[in-house]
Amino acid sequence: MAFDIALTVGATRQASPRIIMETQADGSIIVRQEGEIPAYPRCITERFMAWAQTHPDEVWMGQRSASGDWQTVSYAEGKMAMEAVASLLVERGLSAERPLLILSGNSIAHAVMALGAQHAGIPSAALAPAYALSGEDRSKLISVVEQLTPGMVFADHAARYLPAISAVLGPDVPLVSLTGVAQDRETIAYDDVLNTAPTAAMQAAHDAVTSDTIAKFLFTSGTTGSPKAVIQTHGMLCANQAMIREAYDFLIHEPPVIIDWAPWNHTASGNKVFNMAIYNGGSYYIDDGRPTTEGIHATIRNLREVAPTWYFNVPVGYQYLLDVLETDETLARTFFSRMRMMMYAGAGMSQAVWDRLQALAERHVEGGVPLVSGLGATETGPFALYHTDKKEKPGNVGVPALGVTLKLVPQEDKLEARLKSPSITPGYWRNAPLTSQAFDEDGFYKLGDALRFAVPGDPAGGFLFDGRLAENFKLATGTWVAVGQLRSRLVDALGGLISDAVIAGAERDDLRALLVPNWPRIRELAEALQSLSPEELVVHPVVRSALEQRLGAHAETATGSATRVVAAMLLLEPLNFDKGEVTDKGSVNQRAVLRERADLAEALYGDDPRVVHATWKGNR
Repeated sequence: MAFDIALTVGATRQASPRIIMETQADGSIIVRQEGEIPAYPRCITERFMAWAQTHPDEVWMGQRSASGDWQTVSYAEGKMAMEAVASLLVERGLSAERPLLILSGNSIAHAVMALGAQHAGIPSAALAPAYALSGEDRSKLISVVEQLTPGMVFADHAARYLPAISAVLGPDVPLVSLTGVAQDRETIAYDDVLNTAPTAAMQAAHDAVTSDTIAKFLFTSGTTGSPKAVIQTHGMLCANQAMIREAYDFLIHEPPVIIDWAPWNHTASGNKVFNMAIYNGGSYYIDDGRPTTEGIHATIRNLREVAPTWYFNVPVGYQYLLDVLETDETLARTFFSRMRMMMYAGAGMSQAVWDRLQALAERHVEGGVPLVSGLGATETGPFALYHTDKKEKPGNVGVPALGVTLKLVPQEDKLEARLKSPSITPGYWRNAPLTSQAFDEDGFYKLGDALRFAVPGDPAGGFLFDGRLAENFKLATGTWVAVGQLRSRLVDALGGLISDAVIAGAERDDLRALLVPNWPRIRELAEALQSLSPEELVVHPVVRSALEQRLGAHAETATGSATRVVAAMLLLEPLNFDKGEVTDKGSVNQRAVLRERADLAEALYGDDPRVVHATWKGNR
């Protein structure tokens, strides 16, 4: 199949896609975009090799070296490294039955190992490092190994991962590492891997790759049980990138420059962002920062030196970034100097953060910069719903991408979202029952999310996330609570003092919440709060008064008991990844938090002094 890798200067694209909606006899609603996906290659590395031939010296990937300087790899250098890795893996007999397991954060070596495996038709599986570094609880790692039966493991720095590797992998599984040596198994130095000469067997393996060949396995977060191995085929990944290129038309004008911190074991960065650079001949710089109080400093350092054309962060990351951008004119000018689009996901963005970000963009870019979101899943590639036009407020996840068919199925008073497209997974590895349960009788993947029209009856206006169906519950009155929508409204109402909330109240008379605090913003309430610990802040009159006022304003505007949180408590202990309370991308798992912190959820309904109550219309 022929595909085009040319960059078209001055190309134009229809500003608004034409959206078609049909109502079926059973009441379900079908929504799709008119048109067809352009031709795409059989595998991502075919695209990589094409860029290596036409733009060999362009930077493919960069990361900070130990000295603090940027270490970069060109497309030509990446091609040679990938072919060396592919040759070794073919020689060692790796396959879908014996894939490559990756225990590493984002790094150039990680990227080369993963793409080398893909090039030879060998799947890899990158895991969240916490699976192997979470002390003695290795239950998730054991589950992954049992599902995959790996034939080789890559760990960037052996010493960090050897305890877990020795505990869960047999001594017959060799280790590839940048540093360190294992005493209980063969260890192959990464530099030696790169010295492997390309072989005819490797080329034959690459030539045999089809769109149905498994490219990788991605594991869902496992927050509601054991992690599930979601099959990602080469066709899925390439179709998804073709959809993205059609949606983000700036990609056809210039290669993207991306700087990103999000983990590659997650579909958002590991599929969409990672491959977006390759598919469009762009440059991907690894951000060694994180959206945390301490981690944001590294991100800011990197953004001083790399000006992105496309930028992603979670809402709390934008909060931390705004605190610096608003006062550092030089950094802001660099950040927006060639920005085409900003994206957020992982949690709802408050109106306050949205307004600050939009105002800053308009100050530095004439007409501002689109601030967008979308909807997808590990099983969908992930790109499925998107928007590129400017909105007045956060929350719109857009319309189906070209090639995606959205089915909305009435469930109680909700519309359940189901999806079908060339970038939908064929299922879960070695788990036929789970695969069967994931799809309906018409072959639509059941996303588990509810959506509602942003403009009633008009699909072109996009859709609003209406919560996870599994998170919603009923009050004692029998009234359903739309948890996702309520969490977003509560975060917005508290004006930046919290980054998320967990709603309690199943079979109760009213709703209450556990609040994930934004300590830097809370300390800004008064000078006297700057040096106080979280324990002191929770009971401080200034903090309590601010929460009471904002919670009261929220309660005042609520339309009923199912949309009104009447009391809340700030969480002192951070959310715990190992217990499934939060994913590696920062998304909060409502049910897991309520399960793990059942004592605090119960305390919301007692006389605990840490609980703040709302007062509205004389009620409390």
